[in-house]
Amino acid sequence: MKQNNKPTSYFITGGAGFIGSHLVDHIMSEGNNVTVYDNLTSGKKAFIEQHLGKENFQLIIGDLLDMEILTQAMKNHEVVCHLAANPDARAGIEHTNLDLRLGTIATYNVLEAMRINGIKKLVFSSSGTIYGETPVMALSENYGPLLPISLYGASKLASEGLISAFCSVFSMQAWMFRFANVIGSRATHGVIFDFINKLKINPVEMVILGDGTQEKPYMYVDDCVDGVLYGYRHAKGQINVFNLGCATSTNVTTIANMVVKEMGLKNVKFKYTGGDRGWTGDVPQVRYNVQKINKLGWSTKYTSDEAVSKTIEVLIEESKRPFV
Repeated sequence: MKQNNKPTSYFITGGAGFIGSHLVDHIMSEGNNVTVYDNLTSGKKAFIEQHLGKENFQLIIGDLLDMEILTQAMKNHEVVCHLAANPDARAGIEHTNLDLRLGTIATYNVLEAMRINGIKKLVFSSSGTIYGETPVMALSENYGPLLPISLYGASKLASEGLISAFCSVFSMQAWMFRFANVIGSRATHGVIFDFINKLKINPVEMVILGDGTQEKPYMYVDDCVDGVLYGYRHAKGQINVFNLGCATSTNVTTIANMVVKEMGLKNVKFKYTGGDRGWTGDVPQVRYNVQKINKLGWSTKYTSDEAVSKTIEVLIEESKRPFV
């Protein structure tokens, strides 16, 4: 966001990742200054290669757990967008300290580096997983108690707590967005990504985790980035919390049928593993109340089904020319 035609200086953790790289594209298109801080374990240089070498862009390959490098790199920035996290919630089952390190401790380090450098504004990518397993209802931001059932969700909730405390104690300002399932171009995991790759290997039978009735709101990544920046630029509270997504949802079997159709396949047999969820820690039924962000003046361009359809088309095309 420019103020008085002066570019704003953004520090984006996880900026070479799926969502982060799209945020970088948008902010760079406005002529702002961007520093991406990423260890490239899941992010890819290919996602941001179009900006490498530009005068108003720099990539710092660094780890959020390295306080010295992080604090030095963050100097002279105005806004921190903290998107870095464990990209695969399922991985925390096997490695139980993963979300603690890459989520909670990493967020503390970001906040402490901000404090040391006198940076007051933080945009944070939280998650609907913080709500835990709830009745099948449209969840609003004031739903409680918040009882996550995954270590990933726990780390996001802990991070929100740290952010709230730092804002109160050190006069910071934060915008926390609880994302629905974000999908779209450059996705490197997730149900659509998995289905496409499974069907490329075996075009006649596909294993589907759970019973296929799992249903969640899906948000296209362009909508996600647009919503984040709109909320940041229009919400004026000290601590601003928003559900970010759409009021519609899509179930797993519907997604599977859409993928099969788009790939031009017929008579594909679905083999369900059974149970009401795909894995331990998965919340099988999620619905979002997004009236708060809607009342601020923003809504998604795509419904959940439309976001799924667009993502299937894009990921099939990208699977023909994988990012390196």
